[in-house]
Amino acid sequence: MQYLDFEKPIFELEKKISELKEFADGEKLEISSEIKILTAKLERLQREIYKKMNRWQRVKIARHPARPYTLDYIEALATDFIELHGDRGYGDDKAIVVGLATLEGRRVLFVGQQKGRDVKQRQFRNFGMCHPEGYRKALRGFQLADRFKLPIVILIDTPGAYPGIEAEERGQAEAIARNLREMCRIRVPIVVVVIGEGASGGALGIGLGDKIFMLENSWYSVISPEGCAAILWKENPQEKYETAADALRVTAQDAMGLGIVDKIIPEPLGGAHRDPGKVMDLVRKYILGALEELERIEPAELLAKRLAKYRKIGVFEIEKEN
Repeated sequence: MQYLDFEKPIFELEKKISELKEFADGEKLEISSEIKILTAKLERLQREIYKKMNRWQRVKIARHPARPYTLDYIEALATDFIELHGDRGYGDDKAIVVGLATLEGRRVLFVGQQKGRDVKQRQFRNFGMCHPEGYRKALRGFQLADRFKLPIVILIDTPGAYPGIEAEERGQAEAIARNLREMCRIRVPIVVVVIGEGASGGALGIGLGDKIFMLENSWYSVISPEGCAAILWKENPQEKYETAADALRVTAQDAMGLGIVDKIIPEPLGGAHRDPGKVMDLVRKYILGALEELERIEPAELLAKRLAKYRKIGVFEIEKEN
């Protein structure tokens, strides 16, 4: 298990408990009471640290390399997964996964960004950063689902759309904008879950839906804290990451308060990587509940509700002074 900087006290205590257990086994000693005391101390320490995490620490949890990725969720939630490849125009973007699957007896379309576990996989998946052909592949899937009346499940986990020159040459902004327009017209239910990072247009390019959920330690914002700090503070921007995260209000709790997401999906203490099975069971429950609700709505009403949902985001009133 890899530990983050603010988790160091937890790591040291877990290591101490593990060493004590090994010593007791090796020497045939009965020290279960001492181990029980340390375990209780560990649980208190975990609650204290994880319940008081700031926004920047939650961003780090969302990026934890052991956190479940899109293909992990698809494997756990669905069966009969058939992946679709290519945008039928340029190529097959490995940063995004599109495919048909069976979810609790219903056929659905899954779409999501995929990161990699090791250096080779990360390069292959481009760190979950999509090129234009990736968004066009997703659009191909959306249109297929619409044609065959299949609900759509979207899993978001990206540090942003790929910012390279070649992506701009192939129409990155146009591809994202087209997806936003077309997703407003898709006449089947769309359920979106932010499972990790939800950065900028890279996330929004596949993220427009009827129900938006976020995992408790995921984040969703117009820009990453690092990107914001680099723009606003030219000198030593790394010292301002925490300030930027606070200013951007990136957490699931912030998004819920702003009316951007519908529900927050709880995570185990310490993050989704601590108990992936529990998290995936909850994600399944939330997705199925949303689909059952949305499938009862007629397509015309579904589209009207979807547009209304986004039109009210960011609307505010200024009270006049007396």
